[in-house]
Amino acid sequence: MTLRTAPAASAVARGEDNAALVASARKVINIESKAIEALSGHVNGDFGKACRLILACQGRVVVSGMGKSGHIARKIAATLASTGTPAFFVHPGEASHGDIGMITPSDLVLLVSNSGETQEVLTILPFLKRQGNKLIAITGNPSSTLAVDADAHLDASVSTEACPLGLAPTASTTAALVLGDALAIALLEARGFTADDFARSHPAGALGVKLLKIADVMHTGTAIPVISTSATLLEALMEMSRKGLGMTAVLDDDGKLAGVFTDGDLRRTLDDDAVDLRWIAVGRCMSRNPKVIGPDKLAAEAAQLMEEHKIHALLVVDAAQRVVGALNIHDLLRAKVV
Repeated sequence: MTLRTAPAASAVARGEDNAALVASARKVINIESKAIEALSGHVNGDFGKACRLILACQGRVVVSGMGKSGHIARKIAATLASTGTPAFFVHPGEASHGDIGMITPSDLVLLVSNSGETQEVLTILPFLKRQGNKLIAITGNPSSTLAVDADAHLDASVSTEACPLGLAPTASTTAALVLGDALAIALLEARGFTADDFARSHPAGALGVKLLKIADVMHTGTAIPVISTSATLLEALMEMSRKGLGMTAVLDDDGKLAGVFTDGDLRRTLDDDAVDLRWIAVGRCMSRNPKVIGPDKLAAEAAQLMEEHKIHALLVVDAAQRVVGALNIHDLLRAKVV
């Protein structure tokens, strides 16, 4: 009896031919790049209809898909949610075993399937139709059951997959993902979604920190150190000690900012032997025209201003030069701005 052995793997299969591996990678990138380039020709009136359906939706966008399309659907849901369109993912297999109860009549459903004939997705179609949910489909087959039954169809068809066996979804999943991104950004622009809105949905992320405003980190109300120009230096020191910011705002008779008194001003005053520290008015030893910032500025701008002028605290003023807040370097450190 003769035993047959498997053929030896080629050098490329063993990963020994670096040039062949690089060529394979470039071929995949080229195929997927062409698929994306061709995708813009698929965007038609149904894309605008899909956007209008989502903008009119009173509930959430429920995104679903199976297998690799399911992974793409999860990412689309996450992108929509973070850019102003409330959305979440539901697994189609779990949906037919009870999770479909998560979908309310006011929700819109976005279904992703390259073939448009995925059984788990088609199984939940009758329920969604009976419930009256609007349906958007992303498929690679405009003639498929899912595409025909949807209220709007986004065509993610590709001429070829990057997989040489034509089995693993590659270019098709990339196309579906790009269409999902296009949908999210078109909706973002239609809603007037801003960087501030994005920061609010990413409070713990690095981007959220970068987009923190002065108003988010400043001290307000009775926590602001404030005295009048007629107050004594001793009163200024007591106010600085109570508020703990290393400085105090000095206001004129109209309640507007006249200057600031800081630890540095105190040291300079102490060098003047002719000054009676108990009774001198703080208006005589304060710094006039202090560096200030508006409450709507980014906290990062406060950090840059402090670094540039070698100061450790800032007063926050409105358009009328009235003090509305105060902050120091420690507030920025706590907020992880610096």
